[in-house]
Amino acid sequence: MTIALIIIGLLIALAGVAGCIVPLIPGPPLSFLALIIISYAKNWEPFSATFLIIMAVFTLAVTISDYVVPVRGAKKYGASKLGVWGSIIGMLVGLLFFPPWGMLLGAIVGALSGELLAGKKSKKALRAGWGVFMGNMVAMGLKLALSGIMLFFYVKEMF
Repeated sequence: MTIALIIIGLLIALAGVAGCIVPLIPGPPLSFLALIIISYAKNWEPFSATFLIIMAVFTLAVTISDYVVPVRGAKKYGASKLGVWGSIIGMLVGLLFFPPWGMLLGAIVGALSGELLAGKKSKKALRAGWGVFMGNMVAMGLKLALSGIMLFFYVKEMF
């Protein structure tokens, strides 16, 4: 049973890393779940409670940032309220109708549309869309970094 749990945990950890790139798959939470699985499989020896709590806090923070950072990116690149709301609405519409990639594309198109509706010139609207894209890339980088770190610790404890 221990070996089966370790293999299942490894598959979950790998899915966690993939989930950092593919929308709708919760990458860091899956990676954290893998740490819990290997801890359970090895009678809670590999990781201290403090380590697991720290990883849980980082997982929560990175998961929240996945929703906050793209909006911040839009604001940083000059998006108006309509542009920010457009990015949020576009992300949700894209997620519903064109999963999984529609979430990313919808946020960009939504920000662009919101800016054009606000009467901004196309150059400024494109800049807001670029801000959403950059925010998504930063959020993805944060998720990949955390999931990669958790995968490293998982593999280290496998042997």
